[in-house]
Amino acid sequence: MYPSTTNPPVGERTRWALVAVLAANMLVDALEVSATLVAMPAVGADLGAGAAGLQWLVSGFAAGFGGLLLLGGRLVEGLGRRRVFLAALLVFAAASLAGALTDSLAALTATRVLKGFCVALTAPTGLAIITSAVPEGAARRRAVSLYSLFGAAGFCAGLLLSGLFTGAGWRWTLAFPAPVALLLLAAGARLVPRDVRDSGVPGAGVPGAGVRGAGVRGGGLRGPGRHAAACGAALTGAVLLLVYGLAHLVGPGREPARAAAAFAGAALLGAVFVTAERRSPRPLVPPVLLRHGPLLRSALGAAALNGSYVGFLLVASLHLRETGRSPWQTALVFLPAAAPLALSALHSARIAVRLGPARAVAAGAVLAPLGYALYPRAPDADPRWTVLLPATACVGAAFALAFTALHLQATGAVPARLQGAAGGLYQTFVQAGAALTAAPVAALYTVGRAPALCLVTVIGAAGACVALGGLVPAARAAAAPPPNHP
Repeated sequence: MYPSTTNPPVGERTRWALVAVLAANMLVDALEVSATLVAMPAVGADLGAGAAGLQWLVSGFAAGFGGLLLLGGRLVEGLGRRRVFLAALLVFAAASLAGALTDSLAALTATRVLKGFCVALTAPTGLAIITSAVPEGAARRRAVSLYSLFGAAGFCAGLLLSGLFTGAGWRWTLAFPAPVALLLLAAGARLVPRDVRDSGVPGAGVPGAGVRGAGVRGGGLRGPGRHAAACGAALTGAVLLLVYGLAHLVGPGREPARAAAAFAGAALLGAVFVTAERRSPRPLVPPVLLRHGPLLRSALGAAALNGSYVGFLLVASLHLRETGRSPWQTALVFLPAAAPLALSALHSARIAVRLGPARAVAAGAVLAPLGYALYPRAPDADPRWTVLLPATACVGAAFALAFTALHLQATGAVPARLQGAAGGLYQTFVQAGAALTAAPVAALYTVGRAPALCLVTVIGAAGACVALGGLVPAARAAAAPPPNHP
C-alpha cells in the first residue's frame, strides 16, 4: 500500500530473518483487538466502567488505525520506511506499557488510539519492506503468504493469550505486547534495510522525485505536507467525534445535545478534509477512486462485515462475563469465529478466485447475519458451548469466505498506479466500520442484549444487501462477449 523504493540487496538468510520479524510484528498488530475484547469485562470491573465506556477500547483503536492509514503513506514517503517502522514500534511498546499501568479509562483510551496510529504505520509498511527486500517470484509469494498467515493467526493468538493473561490480571494482557515490540525493534534495527533515501541522497528512491511535490525537496526530507497532515488529522477527529456522538445517542446515557454537538463537529472536520483534498496537488484519495463502483461497494461491504463482527464479539464478551465465564472460557468460545480465517489464510485467495469474488462475498455476507441471529437473545439464556457454536461457526465461515474476496473485488479492477491509494481507502472503511459500530452496539447493550444483537444483525444484513447487489454486475461482466468478439 505504501510507496515502493529500492533497498540494498540482502543475503538469503538475512532476508528470511527479516521476513520473520515483520511477520511476527503483523501477528502482534492483529491480536490487539481480540485480546482487548476478552480482557474488556475485567477492565470494566476494575475501573468501574460500563459497556458504553469500554467500547472505546475497541473503537478508539480502530479509529486511530483507520484515521492514519491514508496519511501514513505520505509519512513513509517523506521519512523512509525504516525510520517510520522502527519509530512506530517504539511508540507502540510505550503505549502498551502506559495502558497497562493507568487507572484512568480516558488515558487507556488515548493509548488505544495511539496504538491504532502505530499499527496503521507498521502493518502496511512491513508488507512494503517485504516486497522490496524479497525478489519477485516464488520467494516473494512465500514471504507474503507467511506475512498474511501471521496476520490471520494473530486474532486467534490474541484470544488464547488474553484468556491466559487476563486470568492473572487484565494489565498483563495490555502489557505483554510491550516487551515483544521491543524485541522486534531490536531485531528490526539490525535487519530492516535502509531506504536509499535514508542515506541522504536527494530524491533517490522516491517515486516521482522532483515532480508534483515528491517526498524530497532541496536535498532534504520533508514531512507529508500541510494538506496531507490536515486531512489525516481531520479524518481521525471526525471518526472519533462520530463515535462519541453515537455512544450518546441511545441507551441510559443518552444525551441528545452532546450527540448533536459531536455530529456537528464531525461534519465540520469532514468539510475540512474535503476542502484540503480538493486544494491538494496530490490528494490522499484520487477523485477517480470515488467513482469506482466495485471499490466503493466492496469497501462498504467490508465495513459492514467487520463492524458487525466486532460488535457481535463485543456483545458476546460482555454476556459471557455476566454469566460467570472466565476469560479463558470466553477465548475458547470465540475460537470458532476466528479460527476459519486463520486456517484458510494460505488458500483464501484461491477459494475466492474459484468461487468468483462476488459469489464468495455474497455467501459470506449472508452467513454473517445468520450467525448473529442464532446467538441467544433471551435475558436468562445460558450460553452453553452447544448453543453458541452454531452462531460463532457461521460468523467464522462468513469471514473466511468474504474477507479476502472483498479485498480482491475492491482492488482487482483498479489501475496499478492507483492500487496503493485504493488499498488505503478500502482499509480505512474496514476500520471505520468497526469504530462506528462498537459505540451504538455497546450503548444498546446497556438496555438489553436483544437490542444490541438486533443492531448487529441489521448492519450485517445491510452488508449482505450490498454484496448481493454486486452479483448482478459480476454476472453481466461474465456474460459479456470478449472485446474482440465479432
